[in-house]
Amino acid sequence: MKNRKYKIGTILNNDGDAYQNHKGAIVPPLYQNSLFAFENWDAIDEAFSDPSSSFIYSRLHNPTCRMVEEKIAALAGAEDAKLTASGMGAISAAILHFVNHGDHIVTIKGIYGPANNFINGFLKEKCNIESTYVDGTDIENIKEAVKENTKLIYLESPTSLTYELQDLRAVADLAKSKGIKTVIDNTYATPLFQKPIEMGIDMEVHSVSKYFCGHSDVVAGVMIGSKKDLSEILTKEHALLGAKMAPFEAWLILRSLRTMKIRMNAHNDQAMKMSTWLYDHPKVNKIHFPGHHSFPQSALAKKQMSGFGSLLSFEIDTDDINKIKAFVNSLTLFHLGVSWGGHESLVYAPVISYSKELPPEKFAEMNIVPGLIRISVGLEDIDDLKADLEKAFLCI
Repeated sequence: MKNRKYKIGTILNNDGDAYQNHKGAIVPPLYQNSLFAFENWDAIDEAFSDPSSSFIYSRLHNPTCRMVEEKIAALAGAEDAKLTASGMGAISAAILHFVNHGDHIVTIKGIYGPANNFINGFLKEKCNIESTYVDGTDIENIKEAVKENTKLIYLESPTSLTYELQDLRAVADLAKSKGIKTVIDNTYATPLFQKPIEMGIDMEVHSVSKYFCGHSDVVAGVMIGSKKDLSEILTKEHALLGAKMAPFEAWLILRSLRTMKIRMNAHNDQAMKMSTWLYDHPKVNKIHFPGHHSFPQSALAKKQMSGFGSLLSFEIDTDDINKIKAFVNSLTLFHLGVSWGGHESLVYAPVISYSKELPPEKFAEMNIVPGLIRISVGLEDIDDLKADLEKAFLCI
């Protein structure tokens, strides 16, 4: 499979499975072992000479994990991929690999909260690494933020909650002209709907817990990029910080990848219908969804994305916390939870956590109003989901 150019559905259902190596098992076996034994001294000595390509200890490599990594790399059009124990395991390892003490990072306002805390808190306090946050919708803002000691541009496109985009080709060209590395959190779109590597970005990071898995039963992350970068990360940030992927979780992800294309297309169709309905609703002031014609960067979204998944947000017509709480509490089919990307529909009001973490002026600076509601549109019947929301709108 590796040497042939197949389409997405075929890659997800075949690439990397190597049935012939597993006695023809149509579902590859689970390698639930911690270490690998060797026939003799020379064999283990050869493995230690090339740990990035050898099975020695499952903290580094495991056959079940490797099948998933090869499949994800093929999906993204990249040379390699490396699974981690969580999305933050991937984010922190990727960022740490490209920066050193005293360096500078340019990043985007509105990135994922824990990633923001890692960059602006942990790295600043522990490593004296500076960061500048910009409005990434204009490439000029990124250009102006670059300093002599800038070593990394960290992107998230679309961003969390309000889904602003960055022009990925333009950012990649800028970074390469200045010898700066680029990393993007591509969880929202997945490589199925957006391929940053092919647009010149150096590395993708993902929360595999979301669409890759799709069943809300795994916490995992992945880094996708060049063999050189990931080989170096393997023996440094990945091995030394220990954010390894467990074989059983990898086996569950392998199961989920079989249906990823079907699930993502269904999520996309559901969210498109929901965005149209919400846009016309009298108690909705604004929707945030890159796939809708009202989105300010609709042209860029169509240019660099081929789909949009399940996640969207909308602003209900109230700032009254009690009414917002009543709206959320009255929902039945939309379950209240912080994650997304599974088969079930979910709802979250960012004001719940953001009001505890950020001052009001910072909240407003991120274009987040108290009445912002985020939903992940699952695979239930769309008419039932609309009826559930309609019932909640009666609380406003």
